[in-house]
Amino acid sequence: MTSSSTAFLTDHYELTMLASALRDGTADRPCVFELFARRLPTGRRYGVVAGTGRFLDSLAGFRFGEEELAKLEASDVVDRATLDWLADYRFSGDIVGYPEGELYFPGSPVMTVSASFGEGVLLETLALSILNHDSAVASVAARMSSAANGRRLIEMGSRRTHEEAAVASARCAYLAGFTSTSNLEAGRRYGIPTAGTCAHAFTLLHDSEEDAFRAQIDALGVQTTLLVDTYDISRGIETAIRVAGPKLGAIRIDSGDLGVLARQAREQLDALGARETKIVVSGDLDEYAIAALRAEPVDAYGVGTSLVTGSGAPTAGMVYKLVEVDGRPVAKRSSHKESRGGRKAALRRYKATGTALEEVVYRADGPGPERHDHDRELQIPLVRAGQVVPGLPTLDDGRQRLRQALVSVPWEGLALSGGEPVIPTVFA
Repeated sequence: MTSSSTAFLTDHYELTMLASALRDGTADRPCVFELFARRLPTGRRYGVVAGTGRFLDSLAGFRFGEEELAKLEASDVVDRATLDWLADYRFSGDIVGYPEGELYFPGSPVMTVSASFGEGVLLETLALSILNHDSAVASVAARMSSAANGRRLIEMGSRRTHEEAAVASARCAYLAGFTSTSNLEAGRRYGIPTAGTCAHAFTLLHDSEEDAFRAQIDALGVQTTLLVDTYDISRGIETAIRVAGPKLGAIRIDSGDLGVLARQAREQLDALGARETKIVVSGDLDEYAIAALRAEPVDAYGVGTSLVTGSGAPTAGMVYKLVEVDGRPVAKRSSHKESRGGRKAALRRYKATGTALEEVVYRADGPGPERHDHDRELQIPLVRAGQVVPGLPTLDDGRQRLRQALVSVPWEGLALSGGEPVIPTVFA
């Protein structure tokens, strides 16, 4: 595969359907596909849309070049007619969807693809692989941000997932309110602030903890963060302040009972005159651990494994279904996997106070529901005639959108305890 192509981010069965549809003449039939979640992960009260920007970037490189076509031919995956069709493939349809940072609920039409069957069916794996991963990570990152209650969050999960997933996860975390990431590629690619400190290996490298701290301060200045729990925490804090002085930027604690240790560290730092030195904690934190530390003197959290794995829900559970053919609604009726036919749109209904009441999903080709004063349409144009719409919301726009969306959620929707989706979906 060429370095710029994303064409092989598709699935064998999609090419099987394409080849069959080309053979019987149905590949050019106008169709509508919808990407949505039938349900939220167990106990979750809302989902966060993320990955739309990455999907649109990938769509631009979705081409079958010589290397891809040669591989398909050598593997006898498809016939010559399909290879010729793929050689000229360019997505020429329309896409609308929820912008990044928007909340979604069961049945929300997160993305709608209007194209010929052949063009639209090839996007299923591309769209689902990106949005399922990114929305899962952004959803749990938003829960962590709410639990942190305004304190800084540093994304530190690069070593716990695939190298490209690590970059995507850092992007999702920033979208959902994290302050920075330790992933330098995410910083380069998306402009996300980066932050980090030394690991235990750096302390162990030196003959003494004092030597390690002094070397770090000499290189990075007193505003750096020193890791103080390699040996004895209280002794590490004393050494850190003795070497750096009371203007030390922060200490980090990465193990033990973090609540107790944070309280002890704060008392010791204050007694040493380092009242402005911050306390950063890390070490297998999830949203529940962050919430449990809310009353403790913690200034920032470093989060890794739970974030990049969705804290137990590594996928958003989204599906990509054909809902319309030649203007005619079609629907799957399989038990527990039913879909609703027809192209749909959605609006969110709010109280005058700004609190969200319900998600109304309706047939886009009909009159739709009666409009109320505080209703807001949710889908925006993303692609027209194969071209990405100019001026789409940026990553920072999505970050602000999510912040506003969470303010609109009824208070019980931000609880970490299990429950039903906080905003019900109504099909009009």
